[in-house]
Amino acid sequence: MSGMFFSDFRTIYWREGAVYLVDQSKLPHSLEFIKCVSYREVCEAIRTMKVRGAPAIGAAAAYGLALAAHNSGARTRAQLIEDIKKAYEELRSTRPTAVNLFWALERVLRRAMAVKDGVEDVKKAVIEEANKIAEEDVEVNKRLGKIGAQLIDDGDTILTHCNAGALATVGYGTALGVIRAAVEGGKRIKVIATETRPKLQGARLTVYELMKDGIPVTLITDNMVGYCMYKGMIDKVIVGADRVLADGHVINKIGTYSIAVLAKTHGIPFYVAAPFSTFDLDSKVKDVIIEERKPEEVLCVMGLRIAPEGAKAFNPAFDITPPEYVTAIITERGIIRPPYEENIRRILSLSAWS
Repeated sequence: MSGMFFSDFRTIYWREGAVYLVDQSKLPHSLEFIKCVSYREVCEAIRTMKVRGAPAIGAAAAYGLALAAHNSGARTRAQLIEDIKKAYEELRSTRPTAVNLFWALERVLRRAMAVKDGVEDVKKAVIEEANKIAEEDVEVNKRLGKIGAQLIDDGDTILTHCNAGALATVGYGTALGVIRAAVEGGKRIKVIATETRPKLQGARLTVYELMKDGIPVTLITDNMVGYCMYKGMIDKVIVGADRVLADGHVINKIGTYSIAVLAKTHGIPFYVAAPFSTFDLDSKVKDVIIEERKPEEVLCVMGLRIAPEGAKAFNPAFDITPPEYVTAIITERGIIRPPYEENIRRILSLSAWS
């Protein structure tokens, strides 16, 4: 299928000393870009979820370090590295769960530290590395999508949760990238998207992306998933991830675990689409910090309070799906199946894509 709007759309880019990010808080009503001229503006965009989605956060953070380097008035390499490290610490503190954030920051900092020449050389290297991360993200997502499309049959109806599309990445998407690649390959696909409370990323972003690309999509509330599966309306589930551990535990948007349990109960394949940058081979489940956001996000919908004054709310942004509920993990290096403890390290240790 040709002419899909989000196949080549870029959500983040660098131009003349500024970073431009899609303001996801304005969608679906308005597609606007935010211009960030300092790394602190990037920090604010990440904290307020104007940019969200693990790969997009990683790329934004990398560009935050690029801004810190670009704007530094340091006269020596040592002073510049200190400025970059200061920005590094502030960007690290923005959100605790999505591992791409830390992966991208570490990668850019390593590149800066490796340059032993003058100030301008370090600045150039940092900007180049941030641009490289962004470009690689699009390439990786398209490769991942093509690999994952092999799992999709013509006529499938696929359930997806939250938004793991172009808007959650620099371009093309992970879970939606698989769907996009299947459609581009000529398969007739329908999608059921959960609204994804409390921030409504499914309703606002996923439905917007799919409609823009002409892919049939039906929106449901989060608590309709079991009924839709019971009715035989869903053939497969594909979600993205904010972190995948070496043993196959998947950390993703709150509600993912419930969907995985329901999928297993109904005999429906549950797939996770995640690039290498989303894997955390060092942490254990007990080490993962699940971000808890402000209760107002649950007490209100789009700024309108729906709960009584004085009501309390619990608002974890993510949950953890145990590996026994995951049918397979789709990566740019291949499809990983159980046993995950063995196969994740084997596939991700490949020195070259094949």
